[in-house]
Amino acid sequence: MIQGHPTSGAEADRDCPVPLATLGEIYRAEPEDLPDLLDALPVETRAKLAGYLYAKSHTHKLGLVVARTCGKDDLVKALGEIGAVVHGQAHLPPPKPVQAAPAAPQARKISLGGSGAKRSFD
Repeated sequence: MIQGHPTSGAEADRDCPVPLATLGEIYRAEPEDLPDLLDALPVETRAKLAGYLYAKSHTHKLGLVVARTCGKDDLVKALGEIGAVVHGQAHLPPPKPVQAAPAAPQARKISLGGSGAKRSFD
C-alpha cells in the first residue's frame, strides 16, 4: 500500500478537520508559536483536531497539547465519551523525570596470591 506524505502533495485525510496546510503549520510549529495558531481555530475545530491527532501514534502528544486548549464539554461534544478521556489525560501533571539508579560501588579486586610483603619463605 502506498501512503502519501503531507509534503508529497497528497490529499489530506478526510477525517482531518483542518486543511493540510494548517495541519502542517501546527505540526511544525515551535511550542511558543502553537498557542497563536490554535487560537485562530474555532473551538469545535480545535476539539476535533485534538481527537484526530490524539488517535495517531506519531501525533498523540500533540493531540494532548491541542486538547489542553479546549474545555471538557467541547471535547465531549466533538469526540463523544473519548473526549472526557482525552481531557483527563491532557490535564495530568507531567511525569517526573526518572532518576538513574545510583551506581553500584566498585567491587574490590580479589587476588588469590595474597600479599608478598606478609609472607616469608625462608
